[in-house]
Amino acid sequence: MEKLLKIDEVCDLLQVSRSTVYEWTHIDYIPHYKLPNGVRFKGSEIDKWLTKKHHKGRISYGPSNIF
Repeated sequence: MEKLLKIDEVCDLLQVSRSTVYEWTHIDYIPHYKLPNGVRFKGSEIDKWLTKKHHKGRISYGPSNIF
């Protein structure tokens, strides 16, 4: 069974504040589990969530030697 992450561990991982993570859980933006002893997260689900949120950079349409 996978170890569940606590809120502070997710904050460190994502480099955001506790209030941001709590807001994300409140609006069901981030995958989480509400347990009697607090909110918990599965690392594998956070990884999948981040991969889904990944955006590729812009494509350069001009010559690459402009600058």
